[in-house]
Amino acid sequence: MNVVTIAIVIIGVAVLIFLAVWIWFMKRNRDDDEQIFDDMEGAEFENYCAELLEAAGFDNVETTPASHDYGVDIIADRDGITYAIQCKCLSDSVGIKAVQEAYAGKDYYGVMVAAVMTNQNFTKSAVEFANKLNVVLWDGDYVINLIHKTTIPEKKKLMQFVRPEIDNAKKDPVIDKHMGQ
Repeated sequence: MNVVTIAIVIIGVAVLIFLAVWIWFMKRNRDDDEQIFDDMEGAEFENYCAELLEAAGFDNVETTPASHDYGVDIIADRDGITYAIQCKCLSDSVGIKAVQEAYAGKDYYGVMVAAVMTNQNFTKSAVEFANKLNVVLWDGDYVINLIHKTTIPEKKKLMQFVRPEIDNAKKDPVIDKHMGQ
């Protein structure tokens, strides 16, 4: 073997090791992020989402009563657009029932946009139904990204075990008027 071949092999192995470590690190951090919601009950998740939306620049953020909420957990507005938001903290994908609840609550509360916010993803039928009804879907990946773009003082301690660098995060989140939709 000549020197060039040995150098190429060493570089190739180094790149493979780097990629393996990077994939492991990304998966580990994603798993840690998801654990934030493991011990949350529904009402706690709703309150957390309300705080998160407020930190992201929503105004007039209010949670609805625990019972008789007409399918909506949070009412908020941003940039002149009012939202009725159904929150779902689950261990499985969110189905069409949550979309139906948000859509019905939008009309009941007389707001402009219905949204469903969850720690999980959505079933294919929920996505299709939401697209048909113009219901905005904010999945777990979106919620985690929003957490990392904002700072909720009361939740900082909770987030420190997930990502220590959150203390250095900017308080200037950039979100479009439908938060990615």
